This record gives sequence, C-alpha cells and structure tokens, in this order.
Amino acid sequence: MRQLILIVTMVFALMLPALSSAHAVIVQSSLKTSPPSPHQASEIHLFFNSDIEPVLSIVNLVSKGDQKRPLPIRLGEKRGEILVELPALPPGDYALQLKVFAADGHLTEDILEFTIQEEK
Repeated sequence: MRQLILIVTMVFALMLPALSSAHAVIVQSSLKTSPPSPHQASEIHLFFNSDIEPVLSIVNLVSKGDQKRPLPIRLGEKRGEILVELPALPPGDYALQLKVFAADGHLTEDILEFTIQEEK
C-alpha cells in the first residue's frame, strides 16, 4: 500500500508543472503601452501564453457602480492574441473582467483595471 501511495504521489508531482501551465495567462496588454483616449472607441490587444477560444470567452467592461456590459472580442493575428472592442468612454476608472477559455479548455478569470484620463 505504501508503494502505491508513493507512486501516485510521484505521478501527481510530475504532472503539477503541466497542470499549472494549462491556464491562459496575460503576458502583454495594450492598455499599458497605449491607453485608450477619452471619447474615442478603441481596440485593446491582449496577449496570452496560449491560444484562446473566443466563442467561449467573455470580456465585460466594468464601470462606476459595478455596472457591467459585454464587449465584442475576436482573435488577433498573433498566437494567443485577442482583440477587445472598447466603446468611446468618458474619463474615469474602468476594468475589464475576463473569463477566457484556453484552447485546452481551462477557464481563466482576471480583472484588468485602467483609467481613461482627460486629455490636456
């Protein structure tokens, strides 16, 4: 019985790195490199460490008062890239609430906060 427990423990220990890398993780976002301008629609580029299933994924815009509205998304040209259509918004604090499915079927949830600042 001890040998069986030892074998099962070793198998899980060997599988752990594969299991932990199965989730889609954001590795880059255009929110940091080129933040949205006020009162102008824009496109947010999100890059993940794995392919994403856009049909099964949801991105909500969260605004003041915890109001949520779904945003259109589609695959980008690069591997692991999705494009989020952001409507024209006034200055303020916002967040993107993400529920994305990696191509291997794992769900990842994340929140990206951002601010739209008034142009000077």
